[in-house]
This record gives sequence, C-alpha cells and structure tokens, in this order.
Amino acid sequence: MSDETPRGDDYLAINRAYWDDRAPAHASADDYGIPRFVADPTVLSDVVEFDRARLGDVSGMRGLHLQCHIGTDTLSLHRLGARMTGLDLSPVSIREARALAAAVDADIDYVEAESYRAVEVLGAGQFDLVYSSIGTLLWLPDIARWGRVVAELLAPGGRLFIRDTHPMVSALEARGDDAVLRYSYFTPEQPLVFDGTDTYVETGGPLADLPTWEWSHGIGEILTAVLDAGLTITAYEEHDSVPYRALDHLMAPHPEHPGELHLAEHPERLAASFTLQAAKPA
Repeated sequence: MSDETPRGDDYLAINRAYWDDRAPAHASADDYGIPRFVADPTVLSDVVEFDRARLGDVSGMRGLHLQCHIGTDTLSLHRLGARMTGLDLSPVSIREARALAAAVDADIDYVEAESYRAVEVLGAGQFDLVYSSIGTLLWLPDIARWGRVVAELLAPGGRLFIRDTHPMVSALEARGDDAVLRYSYFTPEQPLVFDGTDTYVETGGPLADLPTWEWSHGIGEILTAVLDAGLTITAYEEHDSVPYRALDHLMAPHPEHPGELHLAEHPERLAASFTLQAAKPA
C-alpha cells in the first residue's frame, strides 16, 4: 500500500492508466486463454462457467457487462445466447475486447465509458441483464450511486447478476503462514492507494509501477445500495473460492472448480466471493 495522499477526484485517470497498461499483458497471458477462445467456439471463461448454473438461460437477453475489461466473460455470455454490450473505462481494454470479438466473428458492442456514465451513453431501460464479474466494485467510490445506475439501466423485469470478491477477503493481507486484518471492510472515507509492478495473472515479467485507487464496500452496504435503488434481491450466496490468488501463497486450486482458488488450509473459514442477484419490478 502506498503512502500517497489522495487528492481531488482524479481516480478515473489514475485507474484508467493502470488498466491501459495491464490490458495487453492480460490479453497475452495464459490465464485469460485468448487462443482457446479463438480455436474453439464452445469455450467459455472459467468465471462464466462458475456462474452458468446460477445465470440460467440467457438466450435472447439484451445483456450489459459492466467493467468488461478485455471481454472474455462478455464473449462467453454472447456464446450462451445473450445479445451483449460491454462497457469499460479503459480504451486499451476495449481495444483488446474488440480484437477478440473480431477474431471469432462475434457481434458484440463495446463502449468506452466509466460505469457511472453508463446510462448517459447507453440509455435507460435498455437491458434485460446487467452482469458484473470478479473485481469490479472496489474500483467504485460510491456504491449507492452504482446501485442507482444498475436500476436505471435495467428494463422492467430485468435482472442484475454480480459475482465479486467478498469484502472480508479484501480486508485481509497475507503475512507468513496466516492472514491478518489490515484494510477497511466498510467503504473508507479515502481510497486505499496501492502501487506495484505485479498483477493478478502470470505475465512473464514485471509491469509498469503504477498506482491504483480502490474502495472496499461491506456486504450490508452493497445489499442496501441494491434495495435503495428499488431492486428486489432474488438470491444471495457466498463461496469459498475466487478466481485469482487473493491471498497470495495462502491460496490453492479448488478441487471442483477450474480456475478457482480457496484457502489451502481449512477453506471453510473464509467466504472468498459472493453472488448477488436482483430484479427490477416489471
């Protein structure tokens, strides 16, 4: 964690620069498996495979993937039959997502914009499904505003589906053979400022040393944001795994879910991620 003192509202530029730098490295990383998507039209991302049973049939749905990054999950939802749009604040991420879609001849719309501007650029009530995958909410300073944006994007009867890292994991730091509480569980007054040359997948070498500004949000805060926006919560579930090494060397591959990791010892001690589903009244 950096000692930098956050100033102003320039988190978008700071985080955009970070994702612009990481996107090409992620697109070439084995963990994202871009060649597999190109070679096999049935391949889905591990993230969407994990979500698939809970998602149900999405055929014909107008879907929006918020914070879509390089589009592997967006493409996976397209392959399940949804008519997909992906939105991300990083122009380089959008470029990589469009390149993947072009390589497999997938009709997906990609839009460069930050999440809070989604209604402005896409219109209200346009989507049957708003989907958000792992590692998204921590980039947003105002969780209540996010809830309102999601509700406005959804058509009557539309649904929100989000799986994200559990805030309990985000509050922990791996130290030696254990994890210790270090960071805020609830939304902090000031962002958590980190820097470093690493990323959450193997890229073959160090990357640019760039800062990020992040915000934790407690489960109660997330649920309240959804309810206050007028949505009805239809399902909530916690999982013992997450698809990256959230606690570094303390994590091990999950025996049942490809691409997922959980605590190597006694994984039942920790909720590593959660799935939240909600619906907009018809």
